[in-house]
Amino acid sequence: MSGQAEAAHESLGRAGLLGKLVAAVRAEFRRDELVFSATDPLFGGPLCQVEGCARTRRSRGLCHAHHQHWTRTGKTDVTEFLRTAGPRMRGHAQLSHCQAPGCRYGRQRRGLCQRHDRAWRSCGEPELTAWLNGLEPATVEPEPATCRVPYCQLWTRVNSTFCRSHGVRWQSMGRPDIDAYGALLDEPGPTRYESQVVLGRLGPQLKLEVQYALQRRWDDRRIATRAGTVQRAINVVADGAATSLLDLTEDMWNARFPRPSCAAAVFLRHARRQVEDLWCGTGWEVEYQRDIWRIRDLGVQGQHARVRFDRIPQPWLKALAKRWIRWQVTTAGRSDTAYKAVSAITRFGQYLAEPRVGVDQLADIDRALLERYLADLHTSLDGTGVHRKHIGSLNAFFRAIRQHSWDDSLPATAMFFPDDYPKTAAGRLPRALAEHVMAQVEDPANLDRWNDPARRLITVILIRCGLRISDAVKLPFDCVVTDADNATYLKYFNHKMNREALVPIDEELARLIAEQQRRVLQHWPRCPGVLLPRLTTNPDGNQPYSAATYRSALYRWVKCCDVRDEHGRPVHLTPHQWRHTLGTRLINRDVPQEVVRRILDHDSAEMTSHYARLHDTTVRRHWEQARKVNISGDTVIFDPSGPLAEAAWAKQRLSRATQALPNGYCGLPLVQSCPHANSCLTCPMFLTTAEFLPQHRKHHQQTLQIISTAEARGQTRMVEMNQHVADNLTAIITSLEADTGGQDQVADAC
Repeated sequence: MSGQAEAAHESLGRAGLLGKLVAAVRAEFRRDELVFSATDPLFGGPLCQVEGCARTRRSRGLCHAHHQHWTRTGKTDVTEFLRTAGPRMRGHAQLSHCQAPGCRYGRQRRGLCQRHDRAWRSCGEPELTAWLNGLEPATVEPEPATCRVPYCQLWTRVNSTFCRSHGVRWQSMGRPDIDAYGALLDEPGPTRYESQVVLGRLGPQLKLEVQYALQRRWDDRRIATRAGTVQRAINVVADGAATSLLDLTEDMWNARFPRPSCAAAVFLRHARRQVEDLWCGTGWEVEYQRDIWRIRDLGVQGQHARVRFDRIPQPWLKALAKRWIRWQVTTAGRSDTAYKAVSAITRFGQYLAEPRVGVDQLADIDRALLERYLADLHTSLDGTGVHRKHIGSLNAFFRAIRQHSWDDSLPATAMFFPDDYPKTAAGRLPRALAEHVMAQVEDPANLDRWNDPARRLITVILIRCGLRISDAVKLPFDCVVTDADNATYLKYFNHKMNREALVPIDEELARLIAEQQRRVLQHWPRCPGVLLPRLTTNPDGNQPYSAATYRSALYRWVKCCDVRDEHGRPVHLTPHQWRHTLGTRLINRDVPQEVVRRILDHDSAEMTSHYARLHDTTVRRHWEQARKVNISGDTVIFDPSGPLAEAAWAKQRLSRATQALPNGYCGLPLVQSCPHANSCLTCPMFLTTAEFLPQHRKHHQQTLQIISTAEARGQTRMVEMNQHVADNLTAIITSLEADTGGQDQVADAC
């Protein structure tokens, strides 16, 4: 909590929070012992595959106890283990006692109780069997009582009513009533060990707070949490001296767990946040005061759930950063943009705090300082993708301060210029995959290697539709629409552009999507909102598949399929390369660039030109098919199979790249200089094709107008010069128009 929130906390007192808790917690959660079904989707789960075991699954279809037993037995075949697993793991078998003669304490190490293990080690750890044979029968006066669990014959530990094993289990269950615990373990049927939460040890307010957190989890139905996980968190709280979860910060609670990332610690942090939101309220007025914004709770979309301002050393810079980020996210921004912007300001603030810089106010930020900071950025970030983003974010930050008059002390020279940004390589080629690789990826036999049909469907959608992976995994359940002609389209939300989009699909993909919809309805009959729900911690099926999970599975699948490039090397590919591949394929199939732009849902043609470049073989195919004429209208023939074909094609490529004209190409070798000072239309080396007919007609009309004007003025020399051009244009147009073969024309792809 921030200092302001803590001050409000002291002024309100605990009474205000307690009253809100009493009003909020419903009767079904206001109990000392909450019992859930073992198969409850939120606090339970699927049962262990071992016959008769009532515990929930943890790993490989086994409960925690059976998984440990399977591990100790050498991780044998799971099917064989399920066949031979006995009732021991169900908790109703007699526990083994110490190997020492006459000792009935439970085993701890090497088959010995704690007492005899200590005695064995004090003797120098001799050979165990010989040492046991030399022991006298153990005598304990008075003889310890027997464990309170009815079927257990072991001795109780000191100051306990249970043997060691049953005592540990009793503590992990929240120390319920002893008689009820003994009767529970003696039940012949399934136990409630992993489906109950005992809150009897908590104080009145702590109990209400945990009950409220459980109630919120139940109502939200978004995060599955095992009852055993909740109980471990409750035990940590009960062992402390706190009267409320708000007595300690999140970091303080984390310190009480062996690992802050464990499930119990995560639940406790979530519970504390729920109680804090109930007490302080939610919304911008509350969140703005915090140094760590839970930005997703404010309804801001994006991948990042939190934005941290606590790492900005200067309070004045932090205040301006908060103001700017709030303005950004409330004007149709996303958490991703806010996260990157705060990262740039945080780095800048840490630079200002260095002793060698010594800037402690906004008025000291001038152009000279920014030039030094640019040098520092170049040293540490040169060549990385965030270099330009840091400069751009800071420049936008300074611009917003001036635009909204947040602080007039910012010098006018505090700005970056276009030349300050690191230069990027222009005209980067798309990262499309080679067709040799795509043939392996699209092989039906390889696609069938996916062990999950949902992952196979994601792969097909990415290849055929060119979606970004973040959009593909979040497809809505009803994502297929049809038009008046009964053509099918895939409807999705373009999160980068913040708009809905459509892409045409074929009948096979529509069928695969329908099959996925049927599978989802079998698992979640209430019809979840997403087509590809994740299978774990997803009670209602409304949580979509994780993009990170798919990427990990994709890398394993590519390795399993042994996909290799043309040199025989293993291929590493990313989901986004399929988007590049689709764009390049469409362009090479003569699809107009505007159509490609709409399919990929780009904002500008420049984006499409980067993703989809004409392949060199496509350009050559059109060049060979097009009719080429010179200034006299005579057809210039190049034999594609002739001995000079490759040389002619190379010269043509150079002509297009370095000597391209607005109405044709120059056929003069580059090593020679042009002897014609007038227009190329009077040059014998000039070549053109039918694609330039519109320019020729327009030029011909303009030339005739010039001749008419010159004749009226008596300018015979001008008439003579332009008449030569007009005659050549007439010959070119006549020859090209006579070509009715309908050859394909090369569309400009840039």
